[in-house]
Amino acid sequence: MIRRLLIVAAALLVQPVAARERADHYSAMTWNIRLDIASDGDNAWPHRRSALTGLVAYYAPDLVGMQEVLLNQKQGVEADLPAYDFVGVARDDGKDKGEYSPLGFRRDRFALVASGTFWLSPTPDVPGKGWDAAYPRVASWARLKDKASLRMLLVVNTHFDHVGTTARLESARQIRRWITGQRKKGETVVLMGDFNSPADSPAHGAITDVAAGQIPLHDTLTISRTPHFGPLGTFTGFRIEQNEPSPIDHIFVSDGVAVLRHATLTQQTGGKLPSDHYPVLADLCVGKGC
Repeated sequence: MIRRLLIVAAALLVQPVAARERADHYSAMTWNIRLDIASDGDNAWPHRRSALTGLVAYYAPDLVGMQEVLLNQKQGVEADLPAYDFVGVARDDGKDKGEYSPLGFRRDRFALVASGTFWLSPTPDVPGKGWDAAYPRVASWARLKDKASLRMLLVVNTHFDHVGTTARLESARQIRRWITGQRKKGETVVLMGDFNSPADSPAHGAITDVAAGQIPLHDTLTISRTPHFGPLGTFTGFRIEQNEPSPIDHIFVSDGVAVLRHATLTQQTGGKLPSDHYPVLADLCVGKGC
């Protein structure tokens, strides 16, 4: 009897580890949805909300990071996408004033363990601008547990400044240090957002270059097993003919993540785009058998 109990106890201890060794598939999307501003005219938020949230609902990513989201837009997104929970606070006051960079996750797939927001500045716990940035900038994060496999993920969503070159570089360094310090053993890291930084920029390099003592992070576009689908450029300014040579919206992952597919999605309706950025979607695989 004692031997049988010991065997059962050992099986219970091993089970979570075995579950984490299986191959788990995740999809991640990042999308700058363009703030709600009346001067956009026919491209203003009320005219494109349903197209934007409809696209997200159709692709149903497990993780979705958005940028330039005002409070009313956040409320609209949450109403249109009831399968998701969103975390993150507004950048101006740490409550509801100014833009959010909300991080969404499918509640049927994940349990939220912890979440928060920090500012991209030398004082990350206090709302405000950093370095030469034009606006306050934030990173929203969540520590998630896969309900089925018990795999742990540390996911970060951010929006770098569009003006300050020093701010972009220092923000990249800050986020990489933060991830290195916060990541727990065995956690899979996903970092995404609008970095306002092309692939050959110093800020992009500060995230992906080998650095002593820093967790390795990889651009999902460059390590995708299948060729990237869609245009490289992700900013359009609502001009469907726009074709930038490099993305400024990126998804990065830690070691041990296989990227199966990577795409820039260009859905439009009668020449009208849902945002002035294209969304980026990456299909990820973690674990044995990927």
